[in-house]
Parts: sequence; structure tokens; C-alpha cells
Amino acid sequence: MARKRKELPIIENVEITGIAAEGKSLAKIKLKETDETPIVVFIPYGAPGDVVDVKIDKKKHSYAEAHIIRVNKPSPIRIHPRCEYFGVCGGCKWQHIPYEEQLRFKRQQVEDALVRIGKIEIPEVPMTLGSANIWNYRNKMEYTFSNKRWKSWEEIRGEVERSEENNALGFHIPGSFDKVLQINECYLQDNIGNRIRNYIYQYALERNYSFYDIKENRGLLRTLMIRPTLSGELMVCLTFGEEDREKMESLMSDIIQSFPEITTLVYVINLKLNDSIGDQEIHIFLGPGYIEEKMGDLKFRISAKSFYQTNSRQAEKLYETAAQFAGLKGNEGKDDKPLVYDLYTGAGTIANYVARNASKVIGIEYVEDAIKDAKINSEINSIKNTEFYAGDMKDVLKSDFITKHGKPDIMIVDPPRAGMHEDVIKVILETSPATIVYVSCNPATQARDLTLLAEKYKVTRIQPIDMFPHTHHVENVVKLEKIRELN
Repeated sequence: MARKRKELPIIENVEITGIAAEGKSLAKIKLKETDETPIVVFIPYGAPGDVVDVKIDKKKHSYAEAHIIRVNKPSPIRIHPRCEYFGVCGGCKWQHIPYEEQLRFKRQQVEDALVRIGKIEIPEVPMTLGSANIWNYRNKMEYTFSNKRWKSWEEIRGEVERSEENNALGFHIPGSFDKVLQINECYLQDNIGNRIRNYIYQYALERNYSFYDIKENRGLLRTLMIRPTLSGELMVCLTFGEEDREKMESLMSDIIQSFPEITTLVYVINLKLNDSIGDQEIHIFLGPGYIEEKMGDLKFRISAKSFYQTNSRQAEKLYETAAQFAGLKGNEGKDDKPLVYDLYTGAGTIANYVARNASKVIGIEYVEDAIKDAKINSEINSIKNTEFYAGDMKDVLKSDFITKHGKPDIMIVDPPRAGMHEDVIKVILETSPATIVYVSCNPATQARDLTLLAEKYKVTRIQPIDMFPHTHHVENVVKLEKIRELN
């Protein structure tokens, strides 16, 4: 007979004192009167200064996790969230915190990571560079069709009006992989995204199109991607889980007639178990199959598979900061321009952005399709001093590669959230460029990597940049200079 699980307690009048990792708030609580010292409790959707009652969900030796069941006294900084789905869909977890405070918390997050995790000496961390637009800033949104609509407890218990419709087009609910939240309005992208998504949803319901069943791996409608650009172009990408040509073409023909703003419509037939389209063929139904975004006097071609920073306006601030830290500004007329390596180059955005101020830029990226995009982006901008190579970074960036292509003066690295492989860091240390600019979307793994680089390098400049308002995510740009050259 299984042992009955011990019920965890409700703790009343807890004061939230700070913000922790992953955007959660924190408090220090004695779970029992007999406890000698309080433990740290992580609480989502809290604001520093709140006084709340919390239910403990998980208890570990040195910390606990809880959720708010009542706000007894709201924090002076707490504001009313704009979105009706706040606290349910899992995104925009800081809508209840004023934007100025979000920027301050992100700065603190960077400083804490570099000091506590990295344990390295750093200069003063400046305030986070904020986003000009804190709503409607995303240039890419991805939605999921599902035949299992998420229902709230209030709906299930009959406390609110219950819909008999089980199909949904929206976002996956955190912790419920097979449930999707039906949404009517999301404020992260221009309203054209809401209009297209809601139109497709109603069209599918009225014509009994089947929505995807993730457990059974069946259903015609699977995912929807919408990508607008600042220059006015608009891509829609539909993924189908089955092949029914008549229904597919009927839907796509109707979409392009109803939304003349769409400049290209592409689709994928994905019959495999996961939603990734990276290994799938992209079929063009309308337009060239890509959109183009402008950044300064450059333009970048974006396909359905392309990576491009999802906040276009902030992306220019990010690349401008990286170029300044690298000293790649105003070198156009110089004869002795530096050789630059751009590691994890993606679609070559940074590489092409800094190329005019470099003698040559060597870009390396794991994803072959991204390298194809990088080469196209050089070509359409008439940039002739870039070279791009595809492959796993630790396999490509080796001593013989450096010997063949030259020792870089500057390295720009922009790795994924997991950071850099130790073998890559070893090669960087052996190569010893005078300057490294480290662009990171995860200050924790950045701090770990900076600790390893501290053998030869010192952090001389830091700049956090907010790419995703109302979330805890923050980009951080760090300049490292070789210690010997600083003396």
C-alpha cells in the first residue's frame, strides 16, 4: 500500500522581498514554528513588497516552491496586468511589474550571475537598455492547433459559462503538453497577427477541419507561424499534420484573399511526432517564400526556418552595442582593419552588420540552412568580405582551421542558452584574440564561460539589453580584453 503523501502547508502573511531566477519572486519563510532559520521560497507572479498567503507546492532541503492563493497587501509597485490570460498562458510573467522596475530587475539579474556564479571582477553594470516598444514588438509568433482546449477549474466546476468547443488555436499551457489555451488577443505582435489567427480559427471550425491531436499524431491543422517586418512584409506559415490537398488549398486561398497584407504564404506537411520544421520541406503557396527586414542600410532575408532576433528594433541596439564593444565602428577607410571571427553566427546578421569595418569576417554556425541564409544576406547587401562555415562549433573551430583562415584579432560569440562547449573555450584561449565580445541570452551560462576565460581575459565593459519586455529574459553583451595587452 502506497504511503500517503504529506500535505504541504499554507503560510499566511508572507512578505515577498525580491526577484529570483526564471522571473519568480522570493521570500524567506519558516515553514514550521520549530524551524530555527527560514528557507528561501520561490513564488511565481509575486512582486517585491507584496504581503501574500502562499501554498507550498514543493519542499526541498534548502528551498521550497509555492504559489500565491491570496494577496493581502499588494506591493506599491504592483500594477494591473494588461492581458486577460496573465498567469495562465505562461508568457509575459512580469506584466504586473512596471517596465522601469523590470529593467532594474534585469540589471540585477546580470550582476548577480556574473558576481555570484562567475565570481569574477567586473566593472559597474549599467542600467538595462530598454525597448522602445513594450507591446507589439515581436516579429515572430508561433501558435498551436489542438483538439484539447485547456479549461480553467472555474469552467470545469461550472462557476463560469462553459464552452462546448474543445478545439483551440493558441499557446501550450506550461506543465500540460497536450493542452492549448484558446486566445482571442495577444499584445506581443501587431494586431494583424490576432486578426489572421482568429480568422483561421473560425474558418476551421465552420468547415469541420480537424485540429491536431498530439497523443494520436493526427489532425490536419498543426501549427501557425506569423512573421511581420518593420518594412511592411508579412509571412504566414501553416503546418499540416495530414495531407488533404483540397482542404489545404481552400484554406490558403481564402487566407490570401482575406488578407492582402500577406506577401508570402508557405506551408509544411509534418507527419512526424515533434513540431520542429527544421528538417521539413517548405512549400511556397504565395510570393517568394521569404520576407526581408531592414536594419540600418542593410537588409536581411528571412525564411520560415531562419533565425532572426524577434524584436527587430532592439536587435539593432544589440548589434550596435556588439560593434562598439569590438571597436568595429568608423573603420571604413582604414587599411589595417581587423580579422573577425563570428562564432554561432546564425543567419550571419552580426557578421554582415560589422563586415564593412573588418578586413574579413569568418562566420561559423551549426545549422546548415542558417549558413545558406548568411551567404544570401551577404550577397543581397553586396558584402564580399565574409565567409561562412557550417558544422558543430567544437568540431570546426580547431587549430588547423585557425591556421588556414588566420588568427582573429576579434572574436564575437553569440552561443545558445547552454553557452559554449569547453573545447571551444580551450581553442579560444589558445587562439588568444585581443578582444572577445560575448553576446548572451543566458547570463548564468555566460558567467560560467567567463570564469573559464578569466585565465587570460578581463571583463572591461558590460551592457544588458532588454529584448523581451514583460518577461525575465535579458540579453547581455560583455567585452573581454586580453590581460597582457591591458598591462
